[in-house]
Amino acid sequence: MPLTIAVSRERAPGEHRVALVPETAKKFAALGAVLRMEQSAGTESHFLDSDYAGVTLVDGIPEAYGTAGLILRVTPPLPEEIAAIPEGSVLIGLLRPFEDKARLAALNARRITAFSLELLPRISRAQSMDALSSQASCAGYQCGLIAAARCTKFFPMLTTAAGTIRPARVLVIGAGVAGLQAIATCKRLGAMVEAYDVRSAAREQIESLGAKFVDTGVAADGAGGYARELTAEEKAAQAEKLAKAIAAADVVIATAAIPGKKAPVIITREMVGRMKYGAIIVDMAAESGGNCELTQPGEHVVANDVNIHGPLNLPSRMPTHASELYSKNLYNFLSPWIKDGELNIDWSDDVVAGTLLCRDGATVHATVKQAMGEA
Repeated sequence: MPLTIAVSRERAPGEHRVALVPETAKKFAALGAVLRMEQSAGTESHFLDSDYAGVTLVDGIPEAYGTAGLILRVTPPLPEEIAAIPEGSVLIGLLRPFEDKARLAALNARRITAFSLELLPRISRAQSMDALSSQASCAGYQCGLIAAARCTKFFPMLTTAAGTIRPARVLVIGAGVAGLQAIATCKRLGAMVEAYDVRSAAREQIESLGAKFVDTGVAADGAGGYARELTAEEKAAQAEKLAKAIAAADVVIATAAIPGKKAPVIITREMVGRMKYGAIIVDMAAESGGNCELTQPGEHVVANDVNIHGPLNLPSRMPTHASELYSKNLYNFLSPWIKDGELNIDWSDDVVAGTLLCRDGATVHATVKQAMGEA
């Protein structure tokens, strides 16, 4: 019997993405898979049911999941959705593996084989599957747009009959995928852009986009391309020099995050107090606590006449392209293991082993087990 791939509508508040777009559905079908999808699952991403040629459309989660062998998701399934997933099936998505021990237990109780794309190894072969990077690119772009829309100044330099208007000064903190996209977006809009990252390799990337690198003398290169946590002495040295750049900026976009951990506090209350009146902070790290001490996740707060924005789920603000990128990530991960309509996973593969969260009723990822106290 050919593999049945199932997709339901995402029900998390504020989530507008979908795990399967029409283009990717055709590719899965070409591999021999049968596709089943809940009606209107793609509507909020602006994909109509009629766009999904060859996909069987059904009403409700139980009907969608039914006897499916593979479930595609964007967000983690809710308890009632886990209950509808067939026992022993395969689940893949952005499952937030460090957040909810009860969810892991529920997945294991149904012996679901779960792949969490946040755990994808940071190796060259996995780049086309890297959902964190694809969605971070959307988030960084959105941060640039939010900043420009809320800034009290023009981003570009303008020459008018009344005189020349100087461009806005933007500081981007963190030069991962999101930060680099924020830099590029702000540069395209004409702003003067500076950027900082604790990873030494980021300097060349920042300067290649036409931004000025803020050198604090602190480097914190970590494993897997991520930054490590700074020591107390390093944090003090970083703060002293970074505070001057923050005080001079009209806009600060903060994107520094460590997967599975609370975001580092980089912008303190005192730094906010030294910023320009009317300046803006867009804190992309709000979902994991925020890079600014005063950030309130999902809220807009004002301190010392500085506007601090803590937007959540930024990729969902542009669900069409975010869904297209994400769906391609899923296809690139799964397609090597689907042949003649059957799913045959090589469990020894480095990408598979590194991304595997649960199997045969147990949490198998070593880092997650340790974080959840199961090691």
